[in-house]
Amino acid sequence: MVRSGPSGTEPKDCYRKMMFKQPTHFFLAAGSADAGSELNAFDHALLAAGVGDTNLVRMSSICPPACQQVEPFKLPYGALVPVAYAMMASSTPGEIIGAAVAVARPIDDTLPGLIMEHHGIGTREEIEYRVREMAIEGMHYRNREIKDVLVIGAEVRVERHGAAFAGLVLWDGPGTK
Repeated sequence: MVRSGPSGTEPKDCYRKMMFKQPTHFFLAAGSADAGSELNAFDHALLAAGVGDTNLVRMSSICPPACQQVEPFKLPYGALVPVAYAMMASSTPGEIIGAAVAVARPIDDTLPGLIMEHHGIGTREEIEYRVREMAIEGMHYRNREIKDVLVIGAEVRVERHGAAFAGLVLWDGPGTK
């Protein structure tokens, strides 16, 4: 028996009403911080990236077809914000840690792009290089020609407790213009 909805009586598109609306825009954000605890460092990194006063909803790694990049903008306080992100935290003084995301966008904008996230011990440049290569490899698996690959990352040299954050924020609604 094929059910049309949770109880079997609803129209098939009832599931669409329970899901997020497909994002039409995205922006890249990154930040890092050192603080009195790893959690406080993560919180400060989110604030530095401009997403600290929102509720991040971690997404997997697909950028919707024809999703347009916009400049970062102020998100509404407390908003549920879909984001694909990488985060690295450490409490080892002197360690350099980083996080980065990359989005590979296809030439054919009717196809989705691919977001990759990476974090580790190393400089921002090292982490960004690795995540860019991951995004390119993932698009090759999908047999998609690449229009471009956008990358953003952050690093911090740990003094007390450090955190680095990088994310691709997906959005549809006011504020994207």
